[in-house]
Amino acid sequence: MPALTINSIDPSLRPIAQKLLRAFAAARGRAYVVGGAVRDALMGNLAKDLDIEVYGLAAEGIEKAIASVAPFDAVGKSFGVYKLKSLPIDIALPRRESKTGDGHKAFEVIGDPGMSFEEACARRDFTINAILWDPSAEGGKLIDPFNGQGDLQKKILRHTSGHFAEDPLRVLRAMQFAARFEFSVDPATVALCAKIQPEGLPSERLFEEWKKLILKGKKPSIGLNFLRGCGWIKYYPELEAMIGCKQEPEWHPEGDVWVHTLHCLDAFAEERIGDDWENLIVGLAVLLHDAGKPATTQFIDGRWRSRGHDTAGVPVARSFLRRLTSEAAIFDEVLPLVETHMRPLEFYSTKAGDAAIRRLAGKVKRIDRLVRLDKADMHGRPPMSFDSPQGEWLLEQARRLEVEAQAPKPILQGRNLIELGYAPSPEFKKILNACYEAQLDGKFKDLPGGLEFLKNYLKETQIKK
Repeated sequence: MPALTINSIDPSLRPIAQKLLRAFAAARGRAYVVGGAVRDALMGNLAKDLDIEVYGLAAEGIEKAIASVAPFDAVGKSFGVYKLKSLPIDIALPRRESKTGDGHKAFEVIGDPGMSFEEACARRDFTINAILWDPSAEGGKLIDPFNGQGDLQKKILRHTSGHFAEDPLRVLRAMQFAARFEFSVDPATVALCAKIQPEGLPSERLFEEWKKLILKGKKPSIGLNFLRGCGWIKYYPELEAMIGCKQEPEWHPEGDVWVHTLHCLDAFAEERIGDDWENLIVGLAVLLHDAGKPATTQFIDGRWRSRGHDTAGVPVARSFLRRLTSEAAIFDEVLPLVETHMRPLEFYSTKAGDAAIRRLAGKVKRIDRLVRLDKADMHGRPPMSFDSPQGEWLLEQARRLEVEAQAPKPILQGRNLIELGYAPSPEFKKILNACYEAQLDGKFKDLPGGLEFLKNYLKETQIKK
């Protein structure tokens, strides 16, 4: 494990981190970097988000020291939590947290500058996040009351204390950490998680942990198998239904729908692109692409079949997403991928025409998303290796039609009707929809052709000005 120095901190943060440490020391406080920044640095990665905990200095002294270095916001002034403006650096007093009721926010939090290291670290979730580091000390002094360094070396995720159970969100943090770091979860932690209930956790906080699984998990399968192992999969019945759902061995030698889905997610994780939104949309679609199989799978003529599972999966996927978000764009962009995930193979087999491909692009918004989903689906069937000639073919056709990364844009607009002397009216929508359908069918490809079609359409339908 690397020895930590100030160079373990991201270069963009080093100067201000050093100034803060000097300011706290001058005020006779003891400042330590804590949490994920220390964990990441010990794993050989630069610390890019700093949490600094200051001991032996009251809130007023902390505020004065910070103000001498940079502007800040007091986000939890009553218990001493401060954020630097425009920088990923948080400063806090050691805090006592006691449960006052049900729910994620039902805590009484009190800052205590005289708290012991062990007591402060005991409120943290996992041992690997409960290590304190003094970057200003020679040799990079570490305080590690729960042997987080040992667990990092053993690749084990272990809770620090019984305080873990006070925040049910930590179960999902275990899910995404296990997936990100490819760590096993200590059996005692799994057993503790099994006793914890969600207690009405807000969906936006849940979604943040699921996003980290999708966007950062090296092996999402590890996190989801942990969720199954601790019993929390029951809170996501749309996923739980995949467990034990049979598939035809000829096409799915890997096993049931659950096993297939996990292999698909791992395949997706190996080929993420540098765009979090695109990765989130495709990753969620990979997770839910076969959500319709449990409701449609039957044993027919000696084979397992799931006819119509693509369309049947849409309401199931919608139900899952509603547990996590109300963001319309998520539903609008994920659900069409679930519904059409079989189209690449269908279109390749029939050599679908340009109009069909344009319409598909209009439905899924980006053909390249569908191709990524198809590739993950094909690669999620070990020990067999299925290529995706259908994906390559569809992508080639989409590029030719210039709809690889966008839906076809309507050539004709309302202004074209106005230029022809028509006053805006409810008829505009009907007329423009008809024109767009004709455009998708290839009846015109540019504005002059579109205007000619529009004039003929208006004449034929006898729509008056």
